[in-house]
Amino acid sequence: MTVTKTSVLVLDSAEPVELAEFYAALLDAEIHIGDDPDLVEIIGHRGVHLAIRRDRGYAPPSWPRPEDSQQAHLRILVGRGDMDEAEREAVGLGARPVDTKDNSGPRDVRVYSDPAGHSFSLAVHPPRRED
Repeated sequence: MTVTKTSVLVLDSAEPVELAEFYAALLDAEIHIGDDPDLVEIIGHRGVHLAIRRDRGYAPPSWPRPEDSQQAHLRILVGRGDMDEAEREAVGLGARPVDTKDNSGPRDVRVYSDPAGHSFSLAVHPPRRED
C-alpha cells in the first residue's frame, strides 16, 4: 500500500505573510495560516501548494551569478497569449525582472525574483512543437 503524499515547495522569508500575499495574488490562491505562525501555506487551483517559512536571519538568494545554476525555482505556466498580461501582473505585485533578454517566441520563459528575492519564471504552456 502506498501512503498518500502531497508535495509542497517551501520558501524562506523574513516576512512570510507578506510573501504569501504576493504568491496568493499571483496564483489566484488562498492563504492558510495554521497553528504555527511561522509557516503560511498558499493553496490554489490545479495543484498549487506552496508554503512560506519564517527565517529570522533570512538573506535573499544571490542568483543569478554566472558561475552558479538557478537551482530550485518556481515555474509558473501560462497560455501563449497570456504571457504579457502575466508579466504585468507579476511586476505589478512586486516581482523584479532578472533576465531581460528578448524571450518572445515558442520557448518564451521570463525570469523574475519575488519580493523576498527567490527566483521564479513565467513560461509558455504548452510550448509550440518544433517543425
